[in-house]
Amino acid sequence: MKRQTFLPEEYRPAEDEPFMNDRQLEYFRRKLLAWKQELLDQSAETLEGLQDSGRNVPDIADRASEETDRAIELRTRDRQRKLVSKIDAALRRIETGEYGYCEMTGEPISLKRLDARPIATMTLEAQERHERKERVHREE
Repeated sequence: MKRQTFLPEEYRPAEDEPFMNDRQLEYFRRKLLAWKQELLDQSAETLEGLQDSGRNVPDIADRASEETDRAIELRTRDRQRKLVSKIDAALRRIETGEYGYCEMTGEPISLKRLDARPIATMTLEAQERHERKERVHREE
């Protein structure tokens, strides 16, 4: 069983401490878990809303509007589901000691980037190279 790391509420990872030390890992673990819980709560609300809107609407314009709203809700929910998968993958990387390091170069991902996007798997430079390469292949 992993020991609990003490983390003051005001703690923020800093560049002048060892990269991905226990406190940083705990900070990102908590951040990811809170984000995941928020998404799951939103997802539950979406499901309740979809079940409530399943009534028969006689006016064709109202029904079309409701169908559009449902489609948007379902697309949003699908994006959230994919995001939860990425969060789970990031949590697994924390457990295996791979979190915070670029999957392409092995270099540390900046703390600012991880704080803004805790599911990041590449440094900004590697991500930009990857996206440029993707664009080139798409244009061919």
